[in-house]
Amino acid sequence: MLPEQQHLLVSLLQDAVGTLLPEARPTILLERPKVAAHGDVATNVAMQVAKAAKRNPRELAQAIVDALSADPRARDIVDAAEIAGPGFINIRITAAARQAVLAAIAQQGDAFGRAARHGEKVLVEFVSANPTGPLHVGHARQAALGDAICRLYDAAGHDVMREFYYNDAGNQIHNLAISVQARAKGIGPDAEGWPEDGYKGEYIVDIARDFMAGAAVRAADGEETIASGNVDDLDAIRRFAVAYLRREQDRDLQAFDLTFDNFFLESSLYTSGRVEQTVSRLVASGHTYEQDGALWLRTTELGTGDDKDRVMRKREGGYTYFVPDVAYHVNKWERGYHRAVNIQGSDHHGTVARVRAGLQALDLGIPKDYPAYVLHKMVKVMRGGEEVKISKRAGSYVTMRDLIDWVGRDAVRYFLIQRRADTEFVFDVDLALSQSDENPVYYIQYAHARICSMVGQSGEGEQDIADAGIERLTAPTEFALMQRLAEFPNVIQLAAQELAPHHVAFWLRDCAADFHAWYNAERVLVDDIALKRARLRLASATRQVLANGLALLGVNAPQRM
Repeated sequence: MLPEQQHLLVSLLQDAVGTLLPEARPTILLERPKVAAHGDVATNVAMQVAKAAKRNPRELAQAIVDALSADPRARDIVDAAEIAGPGFINIRITAAARQAVLAAIAQQGDAFGRAARHGEKVLVEFVSANPTGPLHVGHARQAALGDAICRLYDAAGHDVMREFYYNDAGNQIHNLAISVQARAKGIGPDAEGWPEDGYKGEYIVDIARDFMAGAAVRAADGEETIASGNVDDLDAIRRFAVAYLRREQDRDLQAFDLTFDNFFLESSLYTSGRVEQTVSRLVASGHTYEQDGALWLRTTELGTGDDKDRVMRKREGGYTYFVPDVAYHVNKWERGYHRAVNIQGSDHHGTVARVRAGLQALDLGIPKDYPAYVLHKMVKVMRGGEEVKISKRAGSYVTMRDLIDWVGRDAVRYFLIQRRADTEFVFDVDLALSQSDENPVYYIQYAHARICSMVGQSGEGEQDIADAGIERLTAPTEFALMQRLAEFPNVIQLAAQELAPHHVAFWLRDCAADFHAWYNAERVLVDDIALKRARLRLASATRQVLANGLALLGVNAPQRM
């Protein structure tokens, strides 16, 4: 059912209950029965109110059905209602109500499923890789999840900011610089003098070569860095190496067809004084204390679930990594993003309580659950039945670019979205390349391409199809397909609310399955012109919604395959 039809049915049920029990104020939920033969929607409202009303649930359910049937407003939407089990009400909607989805899709086109814009701002931070090497498959999962969540928020009416946070400060950046310096001096990973925590990938050789050659690199934000070629200037090496890898990561993101609205540098939090300001405000709040030469935050007292207090400033000097994170999120809040989502690997689980505790200590009116987090588990890559762990480019892990080169951007995006973020995932390269029903992205794209081909072969014009009468679309597979299409707006809302784009991936697979079932059961290109056009109209509507759903995942909808 379309959302407006659901709202109408809920209103009708509320009025029916109200005529019998004026004091009752039940929350009416509509569910799709697990068995299609039981009806289109079901509700347990009679069971909800029966105890307080001291009525038998089945008898009360029958009274509600009688009141519903007597309401003239119900005639256009309710075909039949019956009682099941201890008091469930199963409702079948009319053929006209089922078919109404085709008019909605024709009218709204690309916008079908999207909500009206309400202007609420949301900032989604994702990928946020250390500029110390190429983006790996974990970053690819973040990229797919983050971009899909942004698209879902946009479809749900929000104003979305995509932000990439560069961790360009700290020990890892130092290790990057001394690794490039060692290579520039001709020292390899197996030679004496190689840094203990140095990076060994081939990309370090490339950076060292370009640094010594005085190369210039430009990052996505337009900043240009020119190499000095001075092998003894570690600071210059650091700046060049970070700029070089930022550019390489930009190229990886471009290959993924992903753009960001803003790039935020961790180092700017120090140079702008924001870190020091945040620490001063935390000290002034009374939620810190000195112990063993270190400065601590009383995170256990701030109601965010941390199990022990946390060090802010280490005994030997310098801040722990969550301190700039707190400063960064204050910045987000002050920019007006009172809804923010962070997408990170599950190894960041400990960060959640600490950052939220720091924000609570500042007493800025920030909610305790700010920001929201989506923590994803890592990805295992299988190829030829064996796990792939090594990339020549990166040295010790499979990169985002490797996956894109092997199977293409569409398969990478869909595969990395199709499971819940907090579940382990095995990326099967061979499956992603297969042209079979077992490959979900191929299966969905093939359904779209098949419809394009069928409409092209039909000899019917677009207007003839758009004007076709749909009263004869009454086969069970046709009703099932139309019901699936009508679910799409609610799927978008659910996926956006739960930050769970896998709902869209599952729905697309189910929609493609319903289309193929209908296509195999009912001939479309029949001699009966009116019936042919009606079925082409259903096929065209299905094509439109498949394209809309694929677009939410950043996946193409090809016309030919």
